[in-house]
Amino acid sequence: NSRNGAYFRKVHTQFGPIEVQVPRDRNGQFHQHTLPDYKQHSDVLESTIIKLYSKGVTTREIADLIEKMYGSHYSPAQVSNISKQMIPKVEAYHKRKLSDKFFCVYLDATYLPLRRETFEREAVYIAIGIKPNGHKEVIDYCIAPSENIEVWTEMLQNMKSRGLKQVELFLSDGVVGMKTALARTYPKAHFQRCLVHVMRNICAKVRVDDR
Repeated sequence: NSRNGAYFRKVHTQFGPIEVQVPRDRNGQFHQHTLPDYKQHSDVLESTIIKLYSKGVTTREIADLIEKMYGSHYSPAQVSNISKQMIPKVEAYHKRKLSDKFFCVYLDATYLPLRRETFEREAVYIAIGIKPNGHKEVIDYCIAPSENIEVWTEMLQNMKSRGLKQVELFLSDGVVGMKTALARTYPKAHFQRCLVHVMRNICAKVRVDDR
């Protein structure tokens, strides 16, 4: 297993494209530790793509940025394939064990444009909690076409099954059925209508001069 020649590989790194000489190994025993096997791009660039994608940058914008910054060309399809590495992390996030107690939990939904077959505005349900020590944490989130109490009920039950047993206070807008859903899931918790939503609703009913 010697004098088998070598072949050359071009690898795109954060320092630009480099060419490396790799010895041929008939027995398949040689493994290099400085560069990933069979990859044409280094892990640093891939982690940069994942970070940009998690911030909401589009695949086409990421491809243009990487090419301008590092001189490495990625097609939008390649960026999309790399970003799929986030899927197991997202699934693990939704299944993680939750703290057993939160002092306060905010429940609200915001509408964001999401790309399916077309761009549509869909409801992103968000639960943000404050622990007794003051630490703030995004407990969970989910996506649905519109806001309704059935999705909130399922989300609350999921939070309880993952370990969240006690909440002192829930704050939410005036979505119909929220108090009933909370009474079933967390009967000892208090409920308060979000004052920001109350003020918005009042302002929508009065003249501009009176707001």
